[in-house]
Amino acid sequence: MSREYETVIGLEVHVELATKTKIFCGCSTAFGGAPNTHVCPVCSGMPGSLPVLNRQVVEYAAAVGLATNCTITQCCKFDRKNYFYPDNPQNYQISQLYLPVCRDGKVEIETADGKKTVGIHEIHMEEDAGKLIHDEWEDCSYVDFNRSGVPLIEIVSEPDMRSADEVIAYLEKLRLIIQYLGASDCKLQEGSMRADVNLSVRPAGTSKLGTRTEMKNLNSFKAIARAVENERRRQIELLEEGRPVVQETRRWDDNKEYSYPMRSKEDAQDYRYFPEPDLPPVVISDQWLEEIRQRQPELRDEKLARYKEEYMLPDYDAKILTSSKKMADLFEETVALCQKPKKVSNWLMVETMRLLKEQEMEPEDMAFSPENLAKLIELVEAGTINGTIAKEVFELVFRDNIDPAAYVEEKGLKTENDTDALREIVEKVIADNPQSVADYRNGKEKAIGFLVGQTMKATRGKANPAVINQLLKELL
Repeated sequence: MSREYETVIGLEVHVELATKTKIFCGCSTAFGGAPNTHVCPVCSGMPGSLPVLNRQVVEYAAAVGLATNCTITQCCKFDRKNYFYPDNPQNYQISQLYLPVCRDGKVEIETADGKKTVGIHEIHMEEDAGKLIHDEWEDCSYVDFNRSGVPLIEIVSEPDMRSADEVIAYLEKLRLIIQYLGASDCKLQEGSMRADVNLSVRPAGTSKLGTRTEMKNLNSFKAIARAVENERRRQIELLEEGRPVVQETRRWDDNKEYSYPMRSKEDAQDYRYFPEPDLPPVVISDQWLEEIRQRQPELRDEKLARYKEEYMLPDYDAKILTSSKKMADLFEETVALCQKPKKVSNWLMVETMRLLKEQEMEPEDMAFSPENLAKLIELVEAGTINGTIAKEVFELVFRDNIDPAAYVEEKGLKTENDTDALREIVEKVIADNPQSVADYRNGKEKAIGFLVGQTMKATRGKANPAVINQLLKELL
């Protein structure tokens, strides 16, 4: 099946920008809040209210454009996209059709099949709509305008992707770029990053595009991958049966792993676009663009190369550490404090990743400070605590951001290095375990491990394992 047909995929990715206020008014963009509390006459579409553009929206949009190799349209403007929908209070959306802020960009992605460039057709600025809440008990719908007017950029790719793997690699690349820029938190579960998938299939080897459908309601990378595979199969089955693919918008139900038609797909003329009369053109001067360019941070790809060169980290470690801006910042700040990059990397790669997985947390949710991680590493390096105690203390650092030095002191967890006191304990362990002693003397090297464990238990884990090993060998 996959040999006979080629899948052609393009994405429209909506990203809510991390401004404190909305795109055309001063209302808060904070997620949550009681319904219709972050609302004013402008974002609720009251007659006679006038929009005023938020400068930060332009700066974020241009920053994303620069990071995705786009040409910035230094004189761009807004247009009205007319449509009636209950969550759209003005009956039109202010967007950009004719002169979007960014055009002709590209990003490089990497999958198991290798590297590939995906083109970006355009990035435009627009306002978000409100949100409809359907009450099945009361059989009615409520509308919450808190999200109405929240600033968005829409990133429209070229139809350059051919598989679910490429789609996910492209989305992850965009998410990391935008998170590193601080332009959005890109949380799919909160709707601050949303992807609509345009997909068609065509006989392999042909260049004419097939009829495409658009898939909506995709709120996780897994759902997107499943939706792509499902829609690909559905379209191929239709063509195999000699039936046409209908151009339409489909809604994905991730629980049922099934999509169903929402509406036939509109074209641009259906929206009766015309220039937005209430907003002047946006002029991005050379000086303003240069200021935005100068503020661009080190992005993931550059950081990855630097970590391998400057800190001598393996490729795998560097990829994990840079896969989240929060993780990368924590790594760099801790290294600046303790100057031990490989040790910091190990704590983040092993214990931190384990706890994140166990507690089903994202790296962005970590709340412990680089100071406390650095202190813990110093305690281990100085031999003040052993590895076992360190792991126990780190769980408390991770959970409650405790000061490890103060905790170790208060709980009396310092490593027991008093050789005379340890010698007495080791002698008792030898006396209490004649079988293991006999096994060791008969050449079973592993038997000493059991004796080390018994000594550690007797010292409540506070002894130095190296000292115990040395004493055991000496006494045996």
